Amino acid sequence: MTDDAFYHPTTPQIHAGRKHLAPGVHEAFEAFSRAVFADDGALPEKTKQLIAIAVAHVMQCPYCITRHTRLARSKGAIPEEIMEAIWVAAEMRADGAYAHARPERARRTTVVDDRERVVTGGRTMRRATGAGGRVR
Repeated sequence: MTDDAFYHPTTPQIHAGRKHLAPGVHEAFEAFSRAVFADDGALPEKTKQLIAIAVAHVMQCPYCITRHTRLARSKGAIPEEIMEAIWVAAEMRADGAYAHARPERARRTTVVDDRERVVTGGRTMRRATGAGGRVR
């Protein structure tokens, strides 16, 4: 990465600094992470890493994307599996936007058209103006 990169790479010094400032919390977090990604649960670690890649893309975290892609590859994930996980994430994110789309909100919108009419909630009315042509 160049010096002007938006996300600077993490370094061993940054990692050590975080650990130094909160060693107990740091160790608890590391233990939590090891437990979550352990290969002894219902899901194999490769599957957990593919899930992590999908979540990392939704979160748009370049550090997480890089780390979990590398770990998924080390557990045998192939590029096609990684890309499919990313597409699942993209669909889920897009689905959230679609699911919250409310057509009735568009019908309730107030718009002044080019003939000085106000269109509100599907009804058209003449725009009321006062002195000087200002809307009342």
